[in-house]
Amino acid sequence: MSAWVLPDHIADVLPSEARHIEQLRREFIDTAERYGYELVMPPLIEHLESLLSGTGEALDLQTFKLIDQLSGKSLGLRADITQQVARIDAHLLNRLGVTRLCYCGPVVHTRPDRPRASREPLQFGAEIYGHSGIEADLEALMLALNCLKSAGVKDINVDLTDVRIVQSIVNSVSPEVEVIRKIYGALAKKDASELVEASTELSVHVKDALLAILRYYGDEVVFLELQKALTHFDGALEVLENLRSIASHLKGYAVSFDFSDMRGYSYYSGTRFTLYAKGWTDALVRGGRYDEVGAAFGRTRPAVGFSLDIKQLVNPAGSRAQKKAIKAPWSSSGELNEIISSLRSAGETVVCLLPGHDNDVQDFCFDRVLIRKKDGWVVQSLLSN
Repeated sequence: MSAWVLPDHIADVLPSEARHIEQLRREFIDTAERYGYELVMPPLIEHLESLLSGTGEALDLQTFKLIDQLSGKSLGLRADITQQVARIDAHLLNRLGVTRLCYCGPVVHTRPDRPRASREPLQFGAEIYGHSGIEADLEALMLALNCLKSAGVKDINVDLTDVRIVQSIVNSVSPEVEVIRKIYGALAKKDASELVEASTELSVHVKDALLAILRYYGDEVVFLELQKALTHFDGALEVLENLRSIASHLKGYAVSFDFSDMRGYSYYSGTRFTLYAKGWTDALVRGGRYDEVGAAFGRTRPAVGFSLDIKQLVNPAGSRAQKKAIKAPWSSSGELNEIISSLRSAGETVVCLLPGHDNDVQDFCFDRVLIRKKDGWVVQSLLSN
């Protein structure tokens, strides 16, 4: 094998795409800052027990593990940053009120988490701690939507659900753990026959409600039918109304509901949202409420947020135009170099052509040239020639 061949699902990012990714990163951080989110930068490597504490246990198989040559302790390369931000909120900041934090950095996965995915995503996310109301859920969702809009993503679909709907139905009869596991598994697979078998020992009201959860999905029309099916479960109806309230703020977006979507049911504790774009099969953003995320660090408090892979967004965001630049000759002339420095200080990109070489840069579009005229150096448009 050639020494320069990279591992599977690991790739170099070349100039044009790298610039696009970096622009998205800056746009997302700036968007979060406008909402009042403070930027944090957790380390890429951390003690394994910290990375896999609490809800982070689900990341065990996705985490690269190694031994610290200084301490002999087990370390891990982070597979997700959410757990690290929860640690920062719980221990380093330890604020009493609402805390808004955002982050952006690489994570590493032992296996790709979806077809065609990179094992080295560039994860951006935002978390809001300290408020249990739907206002925080809605803020996190609107921030995620605005990030996608700032990236140029169009035709966004918002898929909403809430794990408490199924939990309130199942917990009303307190079945054994194995029965709960089978019910959740049947819902996740959307298998009605398996769901009937799993709920055989439960009451008729519970079985009918679970089958309704499986049956009704789609736009807001399903609310009416589902409300009828959940008349015996006040807790589920209350959660359903919360979702309706959130959906009412999403004017201009396609909104759908899938109440049997049980992905991450052991991690999420409330509202969950997934964002898709038309023509793109994979989810672009996943987020929701996970109030137990800080429990492993000794501080359980309300938390809601989202994350996305910026690298994944390059295609649905669409290609970006080359950056306009000025072509200039290389010279040791102090006068010319001062002019070039002045242009760069003003925000212009000026590329000096080295002697004997033409331009090989593909990431820039030369629309102007710096040339010498009788009265000095001037910037002249190339579009008029």
